[in-house]
Amino acid sequence: MTDPLLVVAPMEGLTGFPFRRVHAHFFGAADAYFLPFVTPTTLPRFTERQMRELAPDVNIGIKAVPQLLTRRVEDFVWAAKALADLGYDEVNLNLGCPAGTVVAKGKGSGFLREPFELQRFLDKIFSADLPIQISVKTRIGWADEQEFDLLADVYNHYPQMKSLTIHPRVRSDFYKGEIRENVFEHYFHTFKMPIGFNGDVITVSDLERVKTKYRPLAHIMVGRALMADPALFRKAKGGAVATLSEIQTYYDALLESYCVAFGNVKNALMRMKEYWFFQHNLFDNAERAVKAIYKAKTMEDYLSATRQIYENCPLRTESSFGWKKELL
Repeated sequence: MTDPLLVVAPMEGLTGFPFRRVHAHFFGAADAYFLPFVTPTTLPRFTERQMRELAPDVNIGIKAVPQLLTRRVEDFVWAAKALADLGYDEVNLNLGCPAGTVVAKGKGSGFLREPFELQRFLDKIFSADLPIQISVKTRIGWADEQEFDLLADVYNHYPQMKSLTIHPRVRSDFYKGEIRENVFEHYFHTFKMPIGFNGDVITVSDLERVKTKYRPLAHIMVGRALMADPALFRKAKGGAVATLSEIQTYYDALLESYCVAFGNVKNALMRMKEYWFFQHNLFDNAERAVKAIYKAKTMEDYLSATRQIYENCPLRTESSFGWKKELL
């Protein structure tokens, strides 16, 4: 029985093309990178900004899976065909995003409130004879995990689905509290299509536990923990832990890549601060030191703050779960 693929979750602002290219170069490419969602418009063409992520030349040498955020059949169909024309062999439907601006339009996890409308949508896109495989990423409901009983039945109407990635939280959980793994476990063997697991996988032992417990599993999708420990997948495949010099060189390259992509040092620093929210969890006693990074307004301030962490905070072999938040 083959091991599940190790794939990167789509994280808006973090898993764009600068990250994908730099991460693959320094730590080896993930089995796949799911791209942050693209929202197709009623005009049947991608915008210039969207093409910066989708252009084939920015994803050379890696497996990239574009993700679409829409509830309009027509928009999904034209975008899926356009992605096939660009050379992609898979498109992922986002049914997980919990952002208020997204769900207010009935998209992302907002679509989960309307299971019968969702089934009509899926009927149409799976019967459209598209030249590309369709996968889905979902939560288990809007406000109650019992909603997944009906949603699971809806998904099982489409065994031709490339895969169904399940994040076992409801929308109202956002990313807080414990995942509802009991729901994933209960339904895992009832599905007719390949299943992927997503949610609070932090360490190599977490990956091993999930891989061992759920067989056969198509993939394990990781987002925040890979931002904290970019060597996580390498370690899971028997490779080495990240060294301090690797992390330093990796972050220098990532910063340079964003300076080029944005053409603006200020915006590049803002993006790097988002990574450090997770990355500092790979260092001991860095909770206070990282605040200087958040406050940095100039390149000199930023480099001085990172140097303080590199010199004074020992590098861990596994990331802590420092971004966990409890449900109120």
